[in-house]
Amino acid sequence: MTIERKFIDNSVAKLNISRYLSKELTRAGFSRVEIQKTPMLTRITVYVLNPGRVIGRAGHTIDTLTENIKTKFKVENPQINVMEVENKMLEPVLVAKDITEKLERGLNSRKIIQFALKTIVQNGALGAEIIASGKLKAKGAKKSSVRKSLGYIPKAGNVTELVREGSAVAYPKYGAIGVKVRIVPPGTVFPDREIKPLEIPKAILNA
Repeated sequence: MTIERKFIDNSVAKLNISRYLSKELTRAGFSRVEIQKTPMLTRITVYVLNPGRVIGRAGHTIDTLTENIKTKFKVENPQINVMEVENKMLEPVLVAKDITEKLERGLNSRKIIQFALKTIVQNGALGAEIIASGKLKAKGAKKSSVRKSLGYIPKAGNVTELVREGSAVAYPKYGAIGVKVRIVPPGTVFPDREIKPLEIPKAILNA
């Protein structure tokens, strides 16, 4: 197996495991997963809002998840570590889900996005981007998109691995709306540039 093929296979496996855990741990407030393979085991670190729901009584839930990952995805010696999310406003999946819930309640999409963007940056993010696309307006309107960003969000190269990404879909009565969130967490160091403190525009600050 070539290095390129192995890299692709590992990426696909991580994506599939992430999708599986996202579905199984929705009620636990699933945010993201990190996978590290060592000679002895595969360490899977899951970030959630409620670790107790992942562990379960006497560890039953986490044991079941471990066994399912081992059999479904052919992972050798998986070990699941559960970490509690420290700040949900720095977790793209949780931010995206919060936005979709508000969209389903019929709130103004631009104001929701501006408020979320402001809150993310106020919690220390060095950069943030939110994109919403779909039926953003009333019945009969065409599909459209809204994109708002603050700070530095790299779009190419290895540095993109330093950016957290997440998405969710809202289903208001007029049609589906996809929401994608990118966040550069506090303390991120980029090798090619120095990130200056962010100034929030008044339009977003007053959202």
